Amino acid sequence: MDNFLSIGKLAATFGIKGELVLEHHLGEDSSLEGITALFIEELEGKFLPYFVSGVRRKSDNEWLVAFEGVDSPEKAKRFVKKKVWLPETDVKKTASASAPISLLGFTVFDGKKALGKVLEVIEQPLQILLRLEIDGKEVLVPINESTLEGIDHKKEKIFLILPEGLLDIYLN
Repeated sequence: MDNFLSIGKLAATFGIKGELVLEHHLGEDSSLEGITALFIEELEGKFLPYFVSGVRRKSDNEWLVAFEGVDSPEKAKRFVKKKVWLPETDVKKTASASAPISLLGFTVFDGKKALGKVLEVIEQPLQILLRLEIDGKEVLVPINESTLEGIDHKKEKIFLILPEGLLDIYLN
């Protein structure tokens, strides 16, 4: 069973043919090429596929998306403000290498100590939070100018220098 990740939300309808504006956080060089369906969470944990009949770029972080069977603004309106999800494997294929979401699955290090794998990337205005699990507990670690030491994209490693005591807040 695939793990689903939110890639953005449907912000508005567009035009008279039922297209929707998808605001995404996959990066400016991303593409939905090869993606046949986008998923919308209709019930808690239940993702329904909506088959894509067309996609075109509106801006660096917006696409215009058309779904099969949605051919008017009235039909499209029910999707507005809904989050859009993709299986994790598809997110890795579509996201730009420079997008924060591309850090999913990377191993986070504090100095030389491995902390765990990135389970979720949470984008904040001034920093990015990485959700990890350490000893069965959820831990959020920040990436910003003061904590980031480096990223090795080939080896999928993130090197941080975390403030003293940060992990103690979660683990003790």
